[in-house]
Amino acid sequence: MDPSWSPAPVVPLASQPPPALVVDQPLPDQLAKGLVVIRYRAENLRIVPVYGPNALDVSPRIGHIHVTVDDAPWHWADASGEPLIIQGLPAGPHRVWIGLADPTHMILDSKTLDFVIPAR
Repeated sequence: MDPSWSPAPVVPLASQPPPALVVDQPLPDQLAKGLVVIRYRAENLRIVPVYGPNALDVSPRIGHIHVTVDDAPWHWADASGEPLIIQGLPAGPHRVWIGLADPTHMILDSKTLDFVIPAR
């Protein structure tokens, strides 16, 4: 079996490795246009829009991400699994924090990206 494939999400797993978040730096060509595009993926967790304590029993494990921009006191949740697209940030340095969360919003892993939007 190819180790890069995830288990089929149709059978409960007896044990699961810990979830992990993999995040790419923003795409440089897009940053030059003032657009932040961040690709990410979850390992050992499927990103789906299902929430609440009963969803903790789903196997293989499910969850979503939380995103905070520039250390704001608030964040948003996303369960699309699609790249993050952020626009309208001014030129200069920025920080994006991405947290991998379980269905009850407990953070399982996180990554922080620092980048600069160049002046145009």
